[in-house]
Amino acid sequence: MNAIETRDLTRYYGVLCAVNHLTLSVDREVFALLGPNGSGKTTTVLMLTTMLHPTEGTATVCGHDVLREGEEVRRSLSYVPQDMAVDIKLTGRENALLFARLYGVTAPKDRVDELLAVMKLIDRADDLVKTYSGGMRRRLELVQALVHKPEVLFLDEPTLGLDVSARATIWEHITALKKDGMTIFVTTHYMDEADRFCDRVGIISNGSLLALDAPSSLKARLSNDVITAHIDGTFRDPGVDGITLFSFANNEASFLAENGREALPLLADAFTRAGVRVRSLALREPTLDDVFLHTVGKPEEPAGFDQTKFRTMLRRRK
Repeated sequence: MNAIETRDLTRYYGVLCAVNHLTLSVDREVFALLGPNGSGKTTTVLMLTTMLHPTEGTATVCGHDVLREGEEVRRSLSYVPQDMAVDIKLTGRENALLFARLYGVTAPKDRVDELLAVMKLIDRADDLVKTYSGGMRRRLELVQALVHKPEVLFLDEPTLGLDVSARATIWEHITALKKDGMTIFVTTHYMDEADRFCDRVGIISNGSLLALDAPSSLKARLSNDVITAHIDGTFRDPGVDGITLFSFANNEASFLAENGREALPLLADAFTRAGVRVRSLALREPTLDDVFLHTVGKPEEPAGFDQTKFRTMLRRRK
């Protein structure tokens, strides 16, 4: 029995299909669901955590059906959302004890102190959370999520808005949880983190799962070299046989070529003939970013994106 199982999991909002017949198995690994904004990531997590009912299909967490056995599902998991889930007017220990008591944890103080020590917060446990850094608050959220020893942990953008050091610390703890046998389901926009720390990734777009494999296997599927060109002025695809444009943004064009060394001078000459000024050309192996862009393209930002809410969340992380 896998920790998470879905079969044809589907969710409609009116006529909009947010998640389209998703079939997935996740067990004792760090799994990342990647996708552009509005792709169905959060809707998937909300269904798996029983906060949203599927329109069609089935899903189980630790063998419990999310519709028929919601209480058992919730006992077996924890969910850490994007938005801050700590009370800044309480101390770190008070926040964690509140969750421990809500979950009915036996000897809550001992369990909380154990986790505060693991997350390297014990020295600041009695300080108000409003004095914590963004990374400390995220670690405190992990303490809250782990007090009842869940089998499955859902993390929605766990390092969003954190500095490089804090991001590394969070992933250190996530990796340790996997080694202890926990299943971790992550959504993230940081491709480098998914590439480095996740055992498998799924790429979802417009509600459909388009790719699923280990990061190394997904990169190997491109089986081509990547050429990036930084240009000035108006860009035009020079249209060279055997060289395929797959993304252009912020004056950087990315191409796939079977033999990058042979393609470089051909592409440079084609740009010159097309009157495109090139600042630099670089040859490299594919990254997970390339896989993502090649799979889903460059989607438009959904009209409903709430910039005010996003900026507020980032300020809270500081």
